[in-house]
Amino acid sequence: MRATLYGGPGDITVGERPDPRLQTPADAVVRVTLGCVCGSDLWYYRGVNPHALGPIGHEFIGVVEQVGADVTTLSPGDLVIAPFTFCDGTCANCAAGWTGNCLNGGSFGNHGVDGGQGEYVRVPFADATLVKVPGSGHSDAVLKSLVALSDVMCTGHHAAFSAGVKAGDTVAVVGDGAVGLCAVIAAKRLGAERIIALSRNPVRQALAREFGATDIVTERGDDATKLIMDLTGGIGVDAALECVGTGQSMATAFGIARVGSVVGAVGVPHDSAVPLQTVIFRNVGLRGGVAPARHYIPELLDDVLAGHINPGLVFDYETGLDDVHDAYTAMLDRRATKALVRISA
Repeated sequence: MRATLYGGPGDITVGERPDPRLQTPADAVVRVTLGCVCGSDLWYYRGVNPHALGPIGHEFIGVVEQVGADVTTLSPGDLVIAPFTFCDGTCANCAAGWTGNCLNGGSFGNHGVDGGQGEYVRVPFADATLVKVPGSGHSDAVLKSLVALSDVMCTGHHAAFSAGVKAGDTVAVVGDGAVGLCAVIAAKRLGAERIIALSRNPVRQALAREFGATDIVTERGDDATKLIMDLTGGIGVDAALECVGTGQSMATAFGIARVGSVVGAVGVPHDSAVPLQTVIFRNVGLRGGVAPARHYIPELLDDVLAGHINPGLVFDYETGLDDVHDAYTAMLDRRATKALVRISA
């Protein structure tokens, strides 16, 4: 099969890998229809974070081609969403709802595991991992939103859920990438009354407003903190959603969080630190981390199919598999918010 291969920093190519085969009775083989490039893939591409040489890509939807003898909930021909991590569904962490930290799980597209930027993927623990999409004949817009559920929408939801967003809250979203924009959706979905989106990009500002943002702040650093504190009467926001992972974004999130609130942090950390002085003396908490996407997908899927949310709008650039390198460079150059890769029909 053909698949996107990571050859080191700046090296993304399309090459051949062995066709995946069922290795255990719990496996399934999925033909990928739509994949995409994640912001975390760019950290590997830049050489900031390590990544094993070989397959890459952890967000995809597709059609089941084969199932192992122990798979009972899926059949060939089913349209499925793959969360970005696979899980057994039975370990202590999965039982507690933390499917992204499965004791026997792992992530797609790394350490030799097939990636979602390729034609086929072997999915371990298929019954526990894959989410079957009901119905048929879904529009292209719906299919894009289904891909968004594999990671970014669940991660944005995790930021809002972790921060305890509730009806009537004032929320700030630090970060205007796909995860930050999905966090706007999530905050609105959970009932936030005022949503302040931090963004300097006019295209992303417009999308944030479409998703439910009521205010846009273009400032950064101390200027952003001062402005948001002014906007909230010096109190701060009820929930700060940190969706970048840099030192500045973390400092901003803690700087604008009101006393007793929680920062929901989901950005992959890069040279960031938790300000313990703020944690202790302002009673500001920190929650977040790797989203348990498999736990969240079913409820978010219902809202996508009902037309209540449309996270697929974050995809503003498309390529085929042959041009996947362009998808990386478009996001790296900030010409794209998030790039969709069409693998097969």
